[in-house]
Amino acid sequence: MKNTLIFLSLITLFACKKQQVIPQSDNFTIMSTRVGNAVDLNQFVGVNRIADLQIGFSSKIDKSKAQENVSLQQLNNQKNIPFELLYKNGDCTLIIKPKESFLFGTKYQARIFKNFSNLNGTTLETEQSFYLTTEIDTSKKFTTLSTDDLLTKIQQQTFKYFWDFGHPESGLSRERNSSGDIVTSGGSGFGIMAIVVAAERNFVTRQESVDRLNKITDFLLQKSERFHGAFPHWLNGKTGKAIAFSPKDNGADLVETSYLMQGLLTAREYYSQNTASESKLRKNITQLWNEVEWSWFTKNGEKKLYWHWSPTYGWDMNMPIKGWNECLITYILAASSPTFPIDKETYTKGWTENATFLNGKSYFGIKLPLGPAYGGPLFFSHYSFLGLNPKGLKDEFANYWDQNVAHSQINYAYCVNNPKKFYGYSSNCWGLTASDIQNGYTANDPTNDNGTITPTAAISSLPYTPVESMKAIQYFYYVLGDKTWKEYGFVDAFNLSNTWYADSFLAIDQGPIIIMIENYRTQLLWNQFGKSQEVKNGLKKLGFTY
Repeated sequence: MKNTLIFLSLITLFACKKQQVIPQSDNFTIMSTRVGNAVDLNQFVGVNRIADLQIGFSSKIDKSKAQENVSLQQLNNQKNIPFELLYKNGDCTLIIKPKESFLFGTKYQARIFKNFSNLNGTTLETEQSFYLTTEIDTSKKFTTLSTDDLLTKIQQQTFKYFWDFGHPESGLSRERNSSGDIVTSGGSGFGIMAIVVAAERNFVTRQESVDRLNKITDFLLQKSERFHGAFPHWLNGKTGKAIAFSPKDNGADLVETSYLMQGLLTAREYYSQNTASESKLRKNITQLWNEVEWSWFTKNGEKKLYWHWSPTYGWDMNMPIKGWNECLITYILAASSPTFPIDKETYTKGWTENATFLNGKSYFGIKLPLGPAYGGPLFFSHYSFLGLNPKGLKDEFANYWDQNVAHSQINYAYCVNNPKKFYGYSSNCWGLTASDIQNGYTANDPTNDNGTITPTAAISSLPYTPVESMKAIQYFYYVLGDKTWKEYGFVDAFNLSNTWYADSFLAIDQGPIIIMIENYRTQLLWNQFGKSQEVKNGLKKLGFTY
């Protein structure tokens, strides 16, 4: 890789000079470090498998005691790595040279213990540790497929998350692969759209898909707890009872409800045949759709929608839904409702805050119409646009295709420029969005970058950045696939600087992969959702052209 450090065998470290008299000092210190071309660090990344670590000291090393005061270990299993010690610069520079090649993509720790000393017997004040993370193996891990076959394989494998791992009682989508009975309303909306793709591509039969969707909608109607027609973020897949997402978020989540409705309305248009099972499905969906009291979530008629309401805490969460972020679809569906609609003023004052969500600045030479600096995490350009087609979508504030393309291009350009110098970022390896990270979860973006790449970010931007996203898809699969390609498709995230790969899969990340690949290929979901006359009416009411 272009970021891989080149290791040179003839490098001189001037910690002390050959002709120098040994300093008569109580201090014995480390003056410099080097691995290849990288100097004066305690953590080295992209390290060659035959690298050595060179450490310069302030005076001559006592070689008779050096070996017993140095260790080299593979960090993940504490395996001791055999090494030899070499010296140069008049014995002021120590070279730790492994006797075997390092493994690819592995982190090692070299330790210099406190009793490491100079010829005067002066020891280091404290133990010192240095970390070497080796380069990744860039060889291809799988047989090369045609582009079309690769995209199909990704869709089909990822679909298993929603089909094989769907909750057995309700059919709804589990929040993540370790969440047990916790299912997610928004992620289930994504899963419903994934089922539409699967039926279209014959991953399952049309009848199998209808049966699963009837199971889901029956559960939503008959068992799921609702609050003024809106669903909680999380619910129990067996009982339908709301599960608190946070201490006061134990009731309605209007944004998650909008993702669920986006999926249901897409399915209602797709399953249009005059059969008993498809007719029942359409009836179920229409009832669920009509019973969402969108306008009630303006909190007594305020000209804005509110994200949450709790039967216990009321409006205590106090989070107005305002742009720019992932919630455009919430206002569009609220305006489209045939039973509890909002008006345009609520959209203008609530969502756009009278156009305060405009950006207009350029990043890496790319003008961004809306939103925060650098555009925010990439899911802003995905979630609302799984069904809503941004091509040609405009209102008085923005061209939404231009917005999403610019957002994706800026995210790509940021990763290629890599201002924080994280290992592995490149034109092949990019994409920052919300995901698991090594010790938690965060919304990764250019202003909150910790070195974590999330496959769904670049893959789900395929309609916006087809060349750049396809390169990332091929890299994630062919080069990193031995680490990233698993039972339900790509793992949620990885960090090459830390040699960390998630073992998790999240509904809200797996779903957009299937859906946006399909929108790139055939516009299936965009076309089906766009057929809804109610959605057309809502867009017109809010002043959109499309």
